[in-house]
Amino acid sequence: MTPGFIKLDQVDIDGALEDSAGSAVATLEADGDTRADFFKKAGLAGGAALSGGALLAALVPGTALGAGRPPASFGRGDIGILNFALTLEYLEAAFYNEATANNRKSSFIKNRQIGLLLKRVTADENVHVKTLKGALGSKAVPSPKFDFRGTTKAEKIFIQTTASLENTGVHAYLGQAGNIKSTAILGTAGSILTIEARHASVAGLLFQKTSGSISPDGPFDVPFSANRVLKAVAKTKFIIK
Repeated sequence: MTPGFIKLDQVDIDGALEDSAGSAVATLEADGDTRADFFKKAGLAGGAALSGGALLAALVPGTALGAGRPPASFGRGDIGILNFALTLEYLEAAFYNEATANNRKSSFIKNRQIGLLLKRVTADENVHVKTLKGALGSKAVPSPKFDFRGTTKAEKIFIQTTASLENTGVHAYLGQAGNIKSTAILGTAGSILTIEARHASVAGLLFQKTSGSISPDGPFDVPFSANRVLKAVAKTKFIIK
């Protein structure tokens, strides 16, 4: 990871909000065994890589496709993977929808390129949600409730969080590639992954104008286990139940 580039679980939300909004953010905790609690407690054993994933791991240092399936509460097999992906897409779509609404009210985005990115990612992430929900039908998990803690109201923290969210999406989809059984689902997940990567590169460069912001992990992206992704999301406290 390029020094200075911040990933999702390293975003200084409270510090950035103090700088941009001048206010502290209260810690939000949900009562009982809510989905927020689940994200905080999530843990699972690493899944075994498929033979193709094992081969790729031998070819690409640090790469292990199929690196930890989603918890069983998301569903079995490809259903669980799709619901895991859908939950992340719910998060992204809600974040951008709120940012779009806030920008219409107060025009907090002054940089035209960031404004164009917001328009594009808002449309794309809502289509991702619609597509995954359509594929899952009645088996789709409902959307959690979110509190983005002021990150959709100030340009600097918005673009920082966007870069982090999109890079996390890349790691998450790549991590599940070796676990997907259906070639049709794999094709859909792969096409979403490439769009997440395009979003991430543009957002990263707009946040920090260095070559490392384009591909923060260098020439090879790193697959994340579902457990690692869920822990990173939990640290943001964006999901409240």
